[in-house]
Amino acid sequence: MLEYASLLIFSVLVSGVALLMLFANALLGPKRPNPVKAAPFECGVEPIALPSGRLPIHFYVAAMLFVVFDVELVFLFPWAVVLKELGWLGLIEMGGFLGIVVAGFVYAWKQGALEFK
Repeated sequence: MLEYASLLIFSVLVSGVALLMLFANALLGPKRPNPVKAAPFECGVEPIALPSGRLPIHFYVAAMLFVVFDVELVFLFPWAVVLKELGWLGLIEMGGFLGIVVAGFVYAWKQGALEFK
């Protein structure tokens, strides 16, 4: 168990530093409330009215799909850089990966996740 003592000490120190950072601002920061600071702010203009309701779930689904396909590009660019070194096996593996991503896109499309009414 002695070899785990360093991990325990490290986790206690990390937790302490994290808590210190969380509460240091509340303890040491300036406290000058101001009605101008508390007012809602939209693009430098006074808001006309409060939001009229909740956004439809389609906006959130479209945003999540954008994130998923954006993350796919994170894997695609490094692969393209080392494509010559990977050879045909790398090309086949990326084809399988892109096939799975395209299948997910087609599934989302068929489910109506990309249609806004």
